[in-house]
Amino acid sequence: MNIAENSQNQQVTAIISHYVRPGRERGYEEWLQGISQAARQFPGHGGVTILRPRSDFQLEYVIILRFDSYKNLCQWMRSPVRKKWIERAKPLTEKPEDVQVITGLEALVTLPGKITASSPPPRYKTAFVTWIGVYFCVVLLGHILAPLLVDLPHLIHQAIVTGLVVILLTYMVMPQLTRLFYQWLHPSALDG
Repeated sequence: MNIAENSQNQQVTAIISHYVRPGRERGYEEWLQGISQAARQFPGHGGVTILRPRSDFQLEYVIILRFDSYKNLCQWMRSPVRKKWIERAKPLTEKPEDVQVITGLEALVTLPGKITASSPPPRYKTAFVTWIGVYFCVVLLGHILAPLLVDLPHLIHQAIVTGLVVILLTYMVMPQLTRLFYQWLHPSALDG
C-alpha cells in the first residue's frame, strides 16, 4: 500500500466551529441534533462530540466529527444532505463554519478554540505527549485497579485497563496535556 492509499484509509477527524447568534441557541441545538442524526446514516461515521460554549458571551460550538476514512468523510462533507443542513444553519450562525481535518494521533493534541495552527505538530512531539499521557494512565490505573482485578483472567483484566486508559486519555488527560504543552506543540500558532 502506498502513502496516498494509507492516508486515504486512516481514521480522520473534522473539527467544525460555529458561532451562534445570540438568542438562537435553542434553534441551533435542534439543528445540531438533526445534522448529527443525518451524518450517522453515512458510511464510516465514527461518532460526534459536541463542545458547547462555556459562557454566554462567546457562543462558539465546536463539533468533533470522526469518520473511518478520508473518502467517507468527504462523501459526507460534499453530500447534498449536508449542504441542505448547512443552508438551514445560516440564519442561526454569525459567520461561515470553520472546518479543519486532521488524522491520526494529532487529533489528540489539538485544542478546540485553537484550531488555526497552520500545521499539525511534528510526530515526535505528538508521540512524546501521548506517551506521557499513556504512562500516567497505565501507572495510575495499574496501581488502583490491580488489587480489584487480580482474580480476573489476564485478557479481561487487560481489556478493562486499556479501555479505561483510552477513555481517560480522550476525555481528561490529553486535553490537559495539550493545554500544558500547547506552545511547544504548536509554536507557529504563537506567530499569528
